Amino acid sequence: MSKPALTDLLNAAVTAVGGTERPGQVAMAEAVAEAVDGGTHLLVQAGTGTGKSLGYLVPALAHGEHVVVATATLALQRQLVERDLPRTVEALHPLLRRRAEFAMLKGRSNYLCLHRLHEGVPQEEEDGLFDPFEAAAPTSRLGKDLLRLRDWSDDTETGDRDDLRPGVSDRAWSQVSVSARECLGASKCAYGAECFAEAARERAKLAEVIVTNHALLAIDAIEGAAVLPPHDVLIVDEAHELVSRVTGVATGELAPGGVNRAVRRAARLADEKTADRLQTAAESFERLMELALPGRLEVVPEDLGHVLMALRDAARACITAIGNTRDRSVQDEDAVRKQALASMENVHEVAERVVEGSEFDVIWYERHDRYGASLRVAPLSVSGLLREKLFADRSVVLTSATLKLGGDFNGVGASLGLAPERVLEDDSPGGKGEVAAEETPQWRGLDAGSPFDYRKQGILYVAGHLAPPGREGSRQDMLDELAELVGAAGGRTLGLFSSMRAAQSAAEDLRGRLDVPILLQGEETLGELIRRFAEDASTCLFGTLSLWQGVDVPGTNCQLVVMDRIPFPRPDDPLMSARQKAVEEHGGNGFMAVAATHAALLMAQGSGRLVRAAGDKGVVAVLDPRLERARYGGFLRASMPDFWYTTDRNQVRRSLAAIDEVAKKADAAR
Repeated sequence: MSKPALTDLLNAAVTAVGGTERPGQVAMAEAVAEAVDGGTHLLVQAGTGTGKSLGYLVPALAHGEHVVVATATLALQRQLVERDLPRTVEALHPLLRRRAEFAMLKGRSNYLCLHRLHEGVPQEEEDGLFDPFEAAAPTSRLGKDLLRLRDWSDDTETGDRDDLRPGVSDRAWSQVSVSARECLGASKCAYGAECFAEAARERAKLAEVIVTNHALLAIDAIEGAAVLPPHDVLIVDEAHELVSRVTGVATGELAPGGVNRAVRRAARLADEKTADRLQTAAESFERLMELALPGRLEVVPEDLGHVLMALRDAARACITAIGNTRDRSVQDEDAVRKQALASMENVHEVAERVVEGSEFDVIWYERHDRYGASLRVAPLSVSGLLREKLFADRSVVLTSATLKLGGDFNGVGASLGLAPERVLEDDSPGGKGEVAAEETPQWRGLDAGSPFDYRKQGILYVAGHLAPPGREGSRQDMLDELAELVGAAGGRTLGLFSSMRAAQSAAEDLRGRLDVPILLQGEETLGELIRRFAEDASTCLFGTLSLWQGVDVPGTNCQLVVMDRIPFPRPDDPLMSARQKAVEEHGGNGFMAVAATHAALLMAQGSGRLVRAAGDKGVVAVLDPRLERARYGGFLRASMPDFWYTTDRNQVRRSLAAIDEVAKKADAAR
């Protein structure tokens, strides 16, 4: 039988989800099919409203082989598994003559552990959860959550934390879940035959399409742990997040609290001499960390090196001792041993990594107001790891609404380990570009565009008359400008701030000036804040990093998006400053490669909050004159949607007032 035409498949899928076919979506689907069939790699920028999910799902399903789709957010994972994939599979069935199986797969700690639930956690973790005089009656929110989890375990088919509505606290979930290291293994666990995590793995083995997250993808690719079934196609959605997620997985941390917890767990199984040696090393580490000042350690200090060597060696001895000891007096000994080994192995690995040192690692002290100091180590770059592990032996498609920074794919490509000087870039639908040298992964970039007319729907306003922001202190001129803009817009404002302190200061100031509700991140759950913002037209929502990428409010309730300043990384950020320095040492422009690229990505994401539907109109206001005056301003503006650009404050106020008037009439008519 001849293979159905891709356009027919796409049309069937689009019809099934109640959408309309768009030129950018067609161009994307054709490019994905070409990459998948040819075994090459593709970067696709697909703006909001393009329909990128179907743009990659349809050619992937048509390919007929095992495909992994990795996303960054829970919202997109649920959309794919609960809406897009079921409808698409049914729509393509008559044409493909088969129904593709699909499954969701996450890390083990995302699933309820029946052993933990029924046998309990090690006593140290369990003390105090229930009042002994009240039997099983909960005495706290934690107790109530645990009782609800026990009831839920009888009803759930997946054991997936994200299927529990409403959710429970992280502390409650930690009582009923285990990490991969802590797991006893299906063959040794009394509940192995019923295990939710194992059932998810079995479903994934049989599935044609597996939906997972960036973190599990990183563990599979970078750590060499075979947690994903074999596949010859990988699709990375929300790909702008991939480098930071991979970096997070590859980052190690040692904090006194975590080390002491590991010591307590190990001491129950190790012999007295080994346990005392470990306790002494942990106490030395804790004393040293009390004096630690935040910042990068370009050379490991001698005292830290000695303490870490002692901790590493004591941990190694303890791991050996735990493995050789059997103590049946310890309740649920196997589970206790697994948990103790997992904690000890982490201490050993991080201590050894820091002691051995590597020119490819960055080491620093970090201090938290609540939790105190910690020692962290992270890779200077993950580009080499990604090039070697991600792009070998499979076709990779990476897509996002923001992959072209400064007007091309070079910056993102370089961060992924794709040599920019050999880019196969072609923005025309169906174009093929040139062939790269064989030693470099062959790839090309495609800008699928957006169905929105940004120049007619939005204004990019830069407040060029303001003073440049300093590192410290209140920006009264910025707050005055913000108040005037919010007043002209009649509320309807999403305020994106570079720090929580700046967001709090702005909320406090404007609450005293304006008669509009101002919601502040941290005063309620993020989901509840976004819901209230979307429901009340006059409401403003102020916050920091998670709002730059996590808000989708189409319509008249979000008509002004304000950025208080260009979101460069903090100058004292150890990892970012180390990466910037490394670029400069190799003759590159560290500021543009690291700081400006970081800011460009956030500004592209933040400005993308404004226009979410064809009828949306509004203003993105950047209250930082450097976007107009500085040499790098053009690079940052080129990374944002192609809005009509102005620095005329009076024109913007008139435009906002006019948009507000139209919105009020539309709201009244509903």
